[in-house]
Amino acid sequence: MSYVIIGGTGTVGSEVVQGLLEGGSELRVVTRSAEKLADVDVEVIEADMTDPTTFEDKFGGSSGMFLLNPVSQSELQEGLFALAEAKKAGVEHIVYVSVHDVEKGPHLPHFASKIAMEDALKRSGIDWTILRPNNFHQNDVWFREAMLEYGVYPQPLGSVGVSRVDVRDIAAAAVNAFEDETHRNRTYTLAGPDALTGEECAAIWGDALGRDISYGGDDLEAWEQQARQMMPAWMTYDFRLMYQVFQEEGLRASPAQLDETRSIVGAEPRSLRSYAQEMAEAWG
Repeated sequence: MSYVIIGGTGTVGSEVVQGLLEGGSELRVVTRSAEKLADVDVEVIEADMTDPTTFEDKFGGSSGMFLLNPVSQSELQEGLFALAEAKKAGVEHIVYVSVHDVEKGPHLPHFASKIAMEDALKRSGIDWTILRPNNFHQNDVWFREAMLEYGVYPQPLGSVGVSRVDVRDIAAAAVNAFEDETHRNRTYTLAGPDALTGEECAAIWGDALGRDISYGGDDLEAWEQQARQMMPAWMTYDFRLMYQVFQEEGLRASPAQLDETRSIVGAEPRSLRSYAQEMAEAWG
């Protein structure tokens, strides 16, 4: 099978690319920088999804599309452009990455973009599979320095609980969605086995790293000021609204949603504890 991959060089997409290649698929990966794919056996479409002159009419011959639009100020536009090109090219099936319980955040810019994209997909006439992952275990790589040098876990997840998921399980779900037609025109929550608080995430990392790791707390104003040293203001504002939802309502998977995860991943979802142990070994 032949697939076009949008978002194939990021944390999730790169795992999807490897999974599809292992299954013998032919891939065309859209990227703004061909250098990112220099060592990967794929056809590269060097394009900017905000600029139709770089990608228009280049998706023909693909039976499926993996669509992951990064959080950006043009997220919805990029997704709709990809959908329009998929229709023109005769793509039969799109696997789209949304977010767990996206309805909880219609006021969050990046959640609202995904709500609109889900609706557009369902009205497109193309078969679709919507994957709704929770917060990623792999996001914690961003906090390596904070944990190792300062003994702090800074992600302000709150005390209600977030059912965090491993990116490798998201990739497995995407590959299975392409390979098994029974997953078409269905929506799947992708969640981890534990609904974790910020304090619990800190403790898990402390156990794995063999040192005291304290939780940075729930002060979102302080978090935003710190985060602006690494991210643009529009993004930190958006994420602050998201963390407020996490702190007030949580993002916990129900038993039925965990069954959804198992059914498309084909295995028990990976835990944060196992991931933290892997990273602790890798970091020495």
